[in-house]
Amino acid sequence: MSKPYKKKRRRRKQRHSVSRILIPVICLIVVLSGAVGGVWYYKEYGGDPVRTYETATYNSNLYQGSLFADDLCVAADDVALTGFDDEDSLHAAGLFNLNDKTVEYGYKLYDKLYPASTTKIMTALLTLENLNLSQVVTIKHDITFPDGAAVAIHLKKGDKITVEALLNALIIMSANDAAVALGEAVAGSEANFVKMMNKRAKELGATNTHFANPNGLHLSDHYSTAYDLYLIFKEVAKHNEFFNIAGRSSSRIEYLGSKGEQKIYDMASTNQYIAGTYTIPSQVYMIGGKTGTTTQAGSCLILLTKNKDGEEFISVVLKGVTKSALYHTMTDILSKEN
Repeated sequence: MSKPYKKKRRRRKQRHSVSRILIPVICLIVVLSGAVGGVWYYKEYGGDPVRTYETATYNSNLYQGSLFADDLCVAADDVALTGFDDEDSLHAAGLFNLNDKTVEYGYKLYDKLYPASTTKIMTALLTLENLNLSQVVTIKHDITFPDGAAVAIHLKKGDKITVEALLNALIIMSANDAAVALGEAVAGSEANFVKMMNKRAKELGATNTHFANPNGLHLSDHYSTAYDLYLIFKEVAKHNEFFNIAGRSSSRIEYLGSKGEQKIYDMASTNQYIAGTYTIPSQVYMIGGKTGTTTQAGSCLILLTKNKDGEEFISVVLKGVTKSALYHTMTDILSKEN
């Protein structure tokens, strides 16, 4: 065998030996690198679900809803109304354009005041959210009031009356015993219903409101604001059943007494615009509303109306010095809708 051939053969053996060592080393490096990379990835992403979620969804358009106040009329301070300066006759008032979502007029919107029977807007709202109109309510006890003079249809223990009839009494004639009966039907007791009222108020953003009963009879810890009442009224306005009743000038309800005898009660609206005793401004159309009056609260009124262009407005006046002054002031405010 020649020397050149032997040298070549030796070099091939050397290369083969190097390859046998180098290939496993390279494979080991690759495996170790993969393992290290896997551990790093797990720590960075797999072991941290928040990081994984952020990585997968970063910069995505996740939220498709709207902000809470997007659908509300909002004003931080008083808002003047051109041509209106009758504020000596009231304590607080507001005019809210539901189409433009603007406060057309605001006067002491956030002052805490006694709401009187405008409280019954919340009672009606919770009733419509939780009961069927055809449901029959059995009165659990005689519903009376300390002064004996509160507006009522004189419900007695054992009377059987529909939710619809109770809502008519609640909204049209502002019957205080109807409010108690509905509260007990919804929540089992008046105390539980009051808790529901306050919880629902907070959900609607009415954070300056505290209810102590379902009817608005005076209690020192029972209060609201013009703005909070707008919020609550705006919510009940989603229920056509409310205005099917609130727009009526009168109603007759029938129910059964505890011995099965038929009882009939005729009632007229406390809303003087609807009753026809006070004229609403030209080209303003009444949809419905709620009145309220106590010695401490004065005369109160909240309305849903529409102008000639079909725009809807909520208007509220609280603590009018007299009922006549209340309607005079409200008429001035409504005339600014057009």
